[in-house]
Amino acid sequence: MIFAFFLAIHVLISIGLVLAILMQAAKGGGLAGAFGGAGSSAVFGGRQAATFLGKATVYLAVAFMLNCLILALLSKTTTQPRSVTQEEISRSPAGVLPLAPETSAPATEGGAPPEGEVPTSAPEL
Repeated sequence: MIFAFFLAIHVLISIGLVLAILMQAAKGGGLAGAFGGAGSSAVFGGRQAATFLGKATVYLAVAFMLNCLILALLSKTTTQPRSVTQEEISRSPAGVLPLAPETSAPATEGGAPPEGEVPTSAPEL
C-alpha cells in the first residue's frame, strides 16, 4: 500500500520535472558557444538570476532522487532469493529430485540401439 503511494508520487514528480525542464527558455548556444558560435562571451554562458522554473527544476530533481531512494528501500524483499531447483527439492517428499526413468531394453545384435533410444556405450570394433 505504501509502495503504491510512493510510486504514484514518483510518477507525478516525473511529469512535473519533464514539464519544468521543457518550459524553460533556451539559454542559447550551449556548447556551440565554446567553439566560436553565436558570439558567446563565456564557455557556459553568464550567470543569470534563478527563475521560478529553475528553482522548481532543482526542487523536483531533489524530490525525484529522494523518492528513488525511498522506493528502492521499500522494494527490498524480505525472503532470500531461491532457485527453481531448490523449490523442486523442497516440494519432493524425500527432499531429493526424482531421477529420469531407466530403460532396460537390451541393445540389438548389430550394435545399434532400437529406434528412438540413445546408445549407452560405444560400439565395439
